[in-house]
Amino acid sequence: MSSILTVNGGSSSLKCALFTLSNGDARLRYSFKLANILGEARAKISDASGQLLAELTPDFAAIPREGRHQACLDLVFSWLRQQPDAPDISGISHRVVHGGEQFSDPIVINDDLLEQLRAFVPLAPLHQPYNLCLIEACHNLLPEVPQVACFDTMFHVGQPKEAQQFALPRKYTDEGVRRYGFHGLSYEFIQRQLDKEHAGQCRTIVAHLGAGASMCAINHGKSVTSTMGFTAVEGLPMGSRTGSIDPGVLLYLMRHHGMDADQLETLLYKESGWLGVSGISSDMQELLSSDKPEAKEAVDLFTYRAAREIGSLSAALQGLDQIVFTGGVGENSAAIRAAICARSAWLGVEIDAEANAANAAIISTPGSRIRVRVIPTDEEAMLALHGREMLA
Repeated sequence: MSSILTVNGGSSSLKCALFTLSNGDARLRYSFKLANILGEARAKISDASGQLLAELTPDFAAIPREGRHQACLDLVFSWLRQQPDAPDISGISHRVVHGGEQFSDPIVINDDLLEQLRAFVPLAPLHQPYNLCLIEACHNLLPEVPQVACFDTMFHVGQPKEAQQFALPRKYTDEGVRRYGFHGLSYEFIQRQLDKEHAGQCRTIVAHLGAGASMCAINHGKSVTSTMGFTAVEGLPMGSRTGSIDPGVLLYLMRHHGMDADQLETLLYKESGWLGVSGISSDMQELLSSDKPEAKEAVDLFTYRAAREIGSLSAALQGLDQIVFTGGVGENSAAIRAAICARSAWLGVEIDAEANAANAAIISTPGSRIRVRVIPTDEEAMLALHGREMLA
């Protein structure tokens, strides 16, 4: 039976999933999560029900940093080959962070496409190089197997021009300095789920909340605007990312603290957000469990900013019919949902405390003017669906 492997990699992590193709559908078979691959790597392999099948601590110490992603894929393929019913992989579907304005749909990968995608590295230097590295690594392992690129930006292609532009001289806009938006595969998955329930053709804000957090305004299935823009650091405060920040702060840090571009990049992406404000952790659950005032301050800042973004996105939609919470925090933290909804009560948001505590599919009260939903996202399933559609 043929299968599709999905590949979703970051700078120090890799998520893969194997989906079996049957009767035009893609069904999860195995999932692989490799973390901290640039340090003491950890790997977990699970089946479709979430049952842990293997937990490994691969030793990558002797492998150069630039070869770690290849080593991770070697581990995944080696494990699969050892299974008694070793799968026949007929396609590989990759999450690629940046597709610019050119790519609004998935596309089969070839050498010409790879060259085009390399041009986006300056726009996503912390993500795009690893995405391309994984494409090349898969080609080295299975050169005859077709690969598909699915872009995190493609759901947002077609947003109104005023939602995309910065107020910069046109020469910079013309070279690609504009708002792109990210988390598109997650938003597309949620939109498909809403459409299945005949609930997608309205004005919706989807809150993808996790260590990487963003929100998107969707009007009748189309992205109108999102909180992330030119990079995945804009918008909400995140686990270790600042979210939106006055550019004057960066000029101040350059002039008065002597910080260069690399130091600013580290500050913006790795030392700020919930971690920076609390000084404790980038993990929301740990902050919610802490009795330290700094932890509460980080949580309050996050929920305040999230509620403020709901107001902004509602203006872009010219009204609001429903809010959908998703992502690790959005799906699982009743406290965060309650705090954001309480700050959004002026819109007519009213939630049922018991339904919220139970992570129910609908957590708003019957009398709430805004319907509030909780829908688990699945970027890997979206990758598999696109892979199946493209390779069909």
